Amino acid sequence: MTATGSVKILLIEDNLAEARLLQEFLKQAQSKYFSVVHVQRLQDGVKELSRDQLFGAYDVILLDLTLPDSEGLSSLPTLINCLPSIPIVVLTNTNDDKLAIEAVRQGAQDYLVKRQVNVDLLVRSIHYAIERKQVLESLRTTNQTLEHCVEERTAELVRAKEINQFKSEFVSMLSHDIRNPLNTILLAAGLLQDNDNKLSTEKKHSHFQMIRAAIKNMAQLLDEVSLIGQADSGRLQCDLVCLNLEAFCRQLVDEVQLASAEKQITIVFHSAGKLEDALWDESLLRHILGNLITNAIKYSPPGSTVNFDLIGQHHAIAFRIQDYGIGIPELDQQRLFQPFQRAENVGSIPGTGLGLAIVKKCVDAHGGEIFVDSKVGSGSTFTVILPLLNL
Repeated sequence: MTATGSVKILLIEDNLAEARLLQEFLKQAQSKYFSVVHVQRLQDGVKELSRDQLFGAYDVILLDLTLPDSEGLSSLPTLINCLPSIPIVVLTNTNDDKLAIEAVRQGAQDYLVKRQVNVDLLVRSIHYAIERKQVLESLRTTNQTLEHCVEERTAELVRAKEINQFKSEFVSMLSHDIRNPLNTILLAAGLLQDNDNKLSTEKKHSHFQMIRAAIKNMAQLLDEVSLIGQADSGRLQCDLVCLNLEAFCRQLVDEVQLASAEKQITIVFHSAGKLEDALWDESLLRHILGNLITNAIKYSPPGSTVNFDLIGQHHAIAFRIQDYGIGIPELDQQRLFQPFQRAENVGSIPGTGLGLAIVKKCVDAHGGEIFVDSKVGSGSTFTVILPLLNL
């Protein structure tokens, strides 16, 4: 209703005499003031409703079912689609119960036979239509709210189920990856204990090396899991220090040269752009670049090259590690940064599936982004972009 308390009515009626009669009835009403806008065609009513959205809301529509440009109940969907919140009272010349029921089913709030209309019946029908529509709109809003709550709760339950499933898989994979080095330790320790007098010094030394290597692998695995746990709980933070990035990268390349030399892999480091001392977390950088370079070496064929580029950009630094190895299947790229996920084509190449998950966590902690471009059989290129924090 309007601010003045009047009821604003859109009357869509092509018969001028019947329209005047209805308007006269409304003038005689004592309970409320009615403001009526009369049009003779459905399309004129649609135009009026479109203007109505800008200049003031109608409270109710009185709709004749026999119009020059529309016949029967076909007018209802047009008006409802135009403004679904406005109640509609249908006017007809026939007393047809089936038509009345169908009109209400399709969205009308009431049904009046013209020859039976009087002042009280018309006013009562208008008020009833407005009140019923308000109740329906309130119920619709409540239903939408409930549906939204149900959808949110369902999504929460799905997420909880996925988290529980992931935790179960995480524990299972972790147990599996720890069991392997444990079995190595038990086997080597058993051989040393049961055959101490029979083993040569070289054999004993070899078994001790196996034990040390297994312990180192377990410690590394637990460190990696711990780091992911810190990241997931929000406890992985940057410890920023001033760092010469080019010198740091060259040192990192020197450290991995031994691993690359065993496969006769050449690491080509190149720096470009403006590189100045800036604030970095050395530990996070080591996790990011160390894992990416080690993976590039691991999945490259002997005698190949790994390119490592450091590129100074405006307000950012880009690291690009490119190999010409086995590449990553497109389907596996979608879950590449999830813990314990390894590509289907790695074969017997050892790994825990935690390296790239750690890289992603460290990149996120540094406020950066990581991108991968890979094709099976052609190699992979990982690009990390980190924001530059000046001194």
